[in-house]
Amino acid sequence: MNKSAVVLLSGGLDSMVCAAIARERGFRVLALTIDYNQRHRIELEAAARIAGQLADRHIVLPLDLRAFGGSALTADIEVPKDGLGEGIPVTYVPARNTIFLSLALAWAEAESARDLFIGVNALDYSGYPDCRPEFIEAFERLANRATRVADPVKGIWNAVKGGFANNDLFRIHAPLQHMTKADIALEARRLGLDAALSHSCYDPMPDGRHCGQCDACRLRAKGFAEAGLADPTVYA
Repeated sequence: MNKSAVVLLSGGLDSMVCAAIARERGFRVLALTIDYNQRHRIELEAAARIAGQLADRHIVLPLDLRAFGGSALTADIEVPKDGLGEGIPVTYVPARNTIFLSLALAWAEAESARDLFIGVNALDYSGYPDCRPEFIEAFERLANRATRVADPVKGIWNAVKGGFANNDLFRIHAPLQHMTKADIALEARRLGLDAALSHSCYDPMPDGRHCGQCDACRLRAKGFAEAGLADPTVYA
């Protein structure tokens, strides 16, 4: 079986750690970055820096989600700066992880790879519905029904009580799913990563500094503080 894995690489700390974990597990890293015309485009530069260290191949795929809008990251909506609140914040991009994983799945199928990595987290996060374990499990089931591996003519698809009984299936890895931000900061150190290469801010300054006030900045700072590690991030 192909030992390559498609890793969604946004340029943030979580995706950086996720890519390093994939590499540590022996996978050839195919890094996929989606240029969805997001307002915090500096993360694309961060993704390129990270891919230069961790990826065997890096694709930056353009997809203009500003045409849809509906989020503070893809429309002229102010990014909240008053701390984490209740409910799903306006920085949620409609169906983003569903779209991104679908594209990652397409590349994986083209490469005959069966493993996809995504750096979602369901503990210290902003409450996005597409970061939850139920979503990851559901997408994995979909991947194994909507692709060539599900072709009954080739005898690969073998449903047993709604499941599958073969080893040639797609697997969605979410190694950070149940980690806190502190755990992730510590994991970055264990892996020998330079966290300063990553970028998390939703609304960076013109000079590239993190704003220090958006949800992403607050969660990032919280992680380093709770881990007892020096935060390499430059905040405004």
